Amino acid sequence: MFKNTLVILLLFMFSFLVNSQNKNEFRKVDNKAFKVGEKLTFDVKYGFVTAGIATMAIPGIKKISGRDAYNITFDVNSVPSFDWIYKVRDHYETYMDADGLFPWRFEQHIREGSYSRDFSAFFDQRDGKAKTTEGEYKIPKNVNDIVSAFYYARTLNFSKLNVGGTIRLENFYKDSVYTLDVKYLGKEQVTVAAGTFNCIIVEPIIIKGGLFKSEGSIYVWLSDDNLRIPVKVKTKIIIGSIDAVLTAYEGLNGYPSSKVK
Repeated sequence: MFKNTLVILLLFMFSFLVNSQNKNEFRKVDNKAFKVGEKLTFDVKYGFVTAGIATMAIPGIKKISGRDAYNITFDVNSVPSFDWIYKVRDHYETYMDADGLFPWRFEQHIREGSYSRDFSAFFDQRDGKAKTTEGEYKIPKNVNDIVSAFYYARTLNFSKLNVGGTIRLENFYKDSVYTLDVKYLGKEQVTVAAGTFNCIIVEPIIIKGGLFKSEGSIYVWLSDDNLRIPVKVKTKIIIGSIDAVLTAYEGLNGYPSSKVK
């Protein structure tokens, strides 16, 4: 009788310890920036010409590896009048843990002129491995893909940084982990088709990785409120720059208090 009671007690304690470890297995990030249903639409401009339309959306939640994950999509398409110059049909998709804001799966489908590329990765965040279409690689805990890094950065607190200060993230792309520094550059009021917003300006600096692929050449204006909506993105190129400007939004996680008009 005593032996059976002891065995049951030990099993109960073991079960409690395992469950406690499982609960604390992953980080939990306080996210006030976005939610399911958010959709952001941008005009992609080269000078005064609208060359394309971009959309960032969170259409739903999907269960991956026993965890709830945001399904996030990012699409860039050149407009028909620009197709004859340079046709673009790019699609990115990530499944980002709803509590920890790290990715479980990432897909990239690029169609730009005559160039095409398809890439996918499953992030085994428990085992520390990225299993991709090109191989299997070790990854650090909470590593990002480039889309999840963008959304995670929206939850960061830049208020304690001086101008020029950085927050360091880690990003996986193709076959390697790269450092992603998000540099704080100050504040500015920006007017776009969607309205006038008080913004903070950040500069993502990374060597490789799709969206942020030209080191130190991208500037992002985020709404200066809890939502951190990307209002404007400027990418410097050899001749001039390409701008993505917010034209419409829906399904926000609250009212954008940074909006002036």
